[in-house]
Amino acid sequence: MSEAHANQKYVSLMRLTQKGLTELTDSAKRRKVSEDRVAALGGRSIAFYALLGPYDFVQVFEMPSNEAMMQYVLTARRDGHVEPLILPAFDTDAYGQILTEIV
Repeated sequence: MSEAHANQKYVSLMRLTQKGLTELTDSAKRRKVSEDRVAALGGRSIAFYALLGPYDFVQVFEMPSNEAMMQYVLTARRDGHVEPLILPAFDTDAYGQILTEIV
């Protein structure tokens, strides 16, 4: 069953691979490619931050469906620069609606 959600949000925590570290100076170009790929799938990149700690980057997306997000993730992983952890995210309105449905 498809789980399409209008404006579904996702958080991606990313670690650079050895290839990503080796090609670090190209990371700004790769970020632009990433944002273009997201847009081509009907989504948008909301925020992107470099991090200290166990992950190198965090990116927040809006995507039209889980399928679009999966297509983006598989393409990004195939490039081999990052290993992402993708987490669906719920804004306070969506979370509040979920809470009202708990019996």
